[in-house]
Amino acid sequence: MSYDPPRPAGRLLLTPEDKEAPDRARRLRLLGLGEHPEPALDAFAERLAVRAGAPYAMVNFIGENRQFFAGLRIPAARPPADSGEPKPEVGRYMERDHGFCPHVVVRRKALALEDVRDYPRFAGNPVVDEFGIRSYLGAPLIDSTGMVLGTVCVADVEPRTWGKPGLETIKSSAAELVARLERGEADGLPL
Repeated sequence: MSYDPPRPAGRLLLTPEDKEAPDRARRLRLLGLGEHPEPALDAFAERLAVRAGAPYAMVNFIGENRQFFAGLRIPAARPPADSGEPKPEVGRYMERDHGFCPHVVVRRKALALEDVRDYPRFAGNPVVDEFGIRSYLGAPLIDSTGMVLGTVCVADVEPRTWGKPGLETIKSSAAELVARLERGEADGLPL
C-alpha cells in the first residue's frame, strides 16, 4: 500500500499500490480501450444500472495515473449538495486515488460497500465528499490472459444492502463484458 500525503481537508487516503498498471495500460492500448467513450459500453452501463437498481453504473478502465469511464450511466437529475450548491458532475475521467475501483483491481475480486462511511479507508474519499456516493458494488474485468483491465461497478447516494444477489449480478456482468471484449478482439471489431 502507498500512503498519499494529507489532503487539504487533512485526511489520508490509502490507495493500493498497483504493480500491474504499466502492463494494463499497454494491454488497454492494444485492445483500443480506455481512451474514448464507447456507445456499446454506455448501453452496457445503462443495463447494469437497471439490473442493480442503482443510479450510477460504470465500465471503468484503469491506467497508470487515472481512471476512464468508457461506459457511464449517471442520473439525469441530481439533488443539490447539503450546502444547497449543486454537486460536481461525474465525468469520464477520475484520478486514480478517487473512488473504489482501484481497490477492486488490486485485490482482483468483487467489493461490496453497503455504507462507505463505515470504512475509515473510504470515508474520506473524494467521491464520498464531492459526489455524495454512499454505497458501491464493483467487480474486476479479468481477461483470459489474467490481466485485470478495470471494473464494472454500480453506486448509490444512499446506503444499501447489496447482498448475495448484488454480488452475483456484478460478477456475472463482469464475466459477460469480458467475453464480449474478447470476442471483439478476436473478430478485430469494436464491441
